[in-house]
Amino acid sequence: MNARILTRGLAAPAIAGFFGVATAVAKLPAGLEGQIATLRAVGPEGEGNPAAAAAFKSISASDAGAILPLLQAIESSGPLARNWLRSAVEVIVERELKAGKTLPVDDLKVFLLDTGQAPEARRLAFDLMAEIDAASAEKLIPGFLNDPSTELRRDAVAQLVAAGKALTGKDDKPAAIATYRQALDSARDVDQIQEIAKELSENLGQAVDLPLHFGFLTHWQVSGPFHNTGRAGFAAGFPPEKEIDLNAAYPGKDGTQVKWQPVASSDQYGKVDLNTPFSKLKEATAYAYTEFVAASARPAELRLGCKNAWKLWLNGKLLFGRDEYHRGQRIDQYKFPVQLKEGKNTILVKLCQDEQKESWTVEWEFQLRVCDATGTAILSTDRPATPKAAEATAK
Repeated sequence: MNARILTRGLAAPAIAGFFGVATAVAKLPAGLEGQIATLRAVGPEGEGNPAAAAAFKSISASDAGAILPLLQAIESSGPLARNWLRSAVEVIVERELKAGKTLPVDDLKVFLLDTGQAPEARRLAFDLMAEIDAASAEKLIPGFLNDPSTELRRDAVAQLVAAGKALTGKDDKPAAIATYRQALDSARDVDQIQEIAKELSENLGQAVDLPLHFGFLTHWQVSGPFHNTGRAGFAAGFPPEKEIDLNAAYPGKDGTQVKWQPVASSDQYGKVDLNTPFSKLKEATAYAYTEFVAASARPAELRLGCKNAWKLWLNGKLLFGRDEYHRGQRIDQYKFPVQLKEGKNTILVKLCQDEQKESWTVEWEFQLRVCDATGTAILSTDRPATPKAAEATAK
């Protein structure tokens, strides 16, 4: 939407009452419930798209009274339906404002501050408010610093980063460090965390323990190499998949005997390099095992980054696997909602290296962290200190 059009088209009473006392949430307009249900019925590969397109056209013709119900519907809708609902809100808003009509701005504020609503819907509500009155919306941003929505939290962190840079420019080092530390505590997006860590370490001489901040698991037991001849190792059930016995020895690749051995990573992003204990092997399979002690039973996420074929187990249950090689690797590449049990939880990762010889295929590594749905680290109660480079057995 165009900010100039939005401001020009907004009636004065709406701006005056923009951040005033909230009014009651708008009631569901007649017929809207059934049309929303049609959008929610959209399935993969275009299933239900014709009916959804008709429902979208009808919904988009609604007046401003439909905005709040549509935003509220996002929380309980799937990804495809959310796209339709979000687009319908944008169409209604732009049309209503061009016509000089008002929006339910007080209700938008109430919705925005309701942390139980869908994060992306709250973000959309904030963007609508910011388009209408940027200065007033800006005043709300510091309150999002510890918001469960990473979409809103990001703006608050960005404000602190800007403040930290200004303090650095004024040579107020103690205040700059305190500001960046506050930003780091609240940051959840990888790019912001990297930026803050760089400012603290390179410009302010501060040590930053990123593996601890992210919740990367840095201490593992590894076993291998087993074969992956003809890429058959991914499907093969080698002994570690049947039972974890850290004192056991197994028949490995090319008739060798393999045992479990400890590996620790000092990498800033928790990368465990299997080339260090096993050398730069091809057509090989290895396993990495660790234990995570949870203070209580709770929902969590395991987030994995890996460019090789892999499988992942929690407490003996296979979560997922990808028989694919050299696709690239990044933090939080794969996310798995899980339920941790109180006390010891076991984590097993299977990692396969293929037959390709090019230099870019040699890397054989992974990174794994435990966090909540917002990316906040969850730490094992017996988490060891992050290894320093000289202490680690992996890069």
